[in-house]
Amino acid sequence: MDAHENARATPHSRMLIVARLRGGQSVAQVAASFGITPRTVRKWRDRHAAEGEAGLRDRSSRPSTSPPRLSAERTAQIEALRRQRRSGPAIARQLGLPGSTVGLALRRLGLNRLAALDLKPEVIRYERAHPGELIHIDIKKLGRIDGIGHRITGDRTGQSNGRGKGWEYLHVAIDDASRLAFTAMMPDERKDSAVAFLDAALGWFTAHGVTVQRVMTDNGSAYKSHAFAKAIASHALKHKRTRPYTPKTNGKAERFIQTSIREWAYATPFQTSADRTKAMHPWLHGYNTARPHAAIKGKPPLSRIPKDNLLGNDS
Repeated sequence: MDAHENARATPHSRMLIVARLRGGQSVAQVAASFGITPRTVRKWRDRHAAEGEAGLRDRSSRPSTSPPRLSAERTAQIEALRRQRRSGPAIARQLGLPGSTVGLALRRLGLNRLAALDLKPEVIRYERAHPGELIHIDIKKLGRIDGIGHRITGDRTGQSNGRGKGWEYLHVAIDDASRLAFTAMMPDERKDSAVAFLDAALGWFTAHGVTVQRVMTDNGSAYKSHAFAKAIASHALKHKRTRPYTPKTNGKAERFIQTSIREWAYATPFQTSADRTKAMHPWLHGYNTARPHAAIKGKPPLSRIPKDNLLGNDS
């Protein structure tokens, strides 16, 4: 039993009440000694007399019967009309029921919102069979850091002029099959930075035994540039772009960015941007080599790379 903190009588003390009454004490005396009312004493005395020791246990406050509750037939009528996309008030008028009764029935049925009647689109998940078949690339803009911010210190001095510290750009690349990830801080999100990151990422994946075949990006101007197309061609890669305004197509990169933000970029109050960048590499090493990944059965990404391919690298 989970008695509330101010409970005066528990099953054990209720048995003591019965025992003292049997010992000759009056109802008033027992009530005074336990700090409860005579009515409560008589209640436990009578329950014990009728049911024995089981009668001293707590009972649910739910009534044993609910006569006003809607019948199953009425509930079925409400559901049928709702599935015809009738509103609650319209159903109430047609069946001659109070609107509140119909509303309660719809909540019990999980149909209180019309959206519940719409079929949910099937979630299509995909995963490439082998590392390197597809690398997702994306960019996340991060505010530069020059001292701990107002969210921690509460000091907004110097923020009223609207001039921030500027931005730096986290470029990420994550392998579709293994979730092995590579990141780098770049000065911007323009074509030169995108090409430099692509070259660095491909070199890093190659060092880990992953031969990249395809690259997926969004439709940012850097990825649509001739310079990026030329870099893709020079590495004999296929370039896939996401459908416009459909970030879930590149969902593995989007999800990795959220994990990076939560576990690294915003996890600690860094003093400077350089401190944050310095902390990125140890975090990424742990992500690739030790952190369990739910999408690959609780194993780290590096576990999906054949050991013969690692060329002595483990980071």
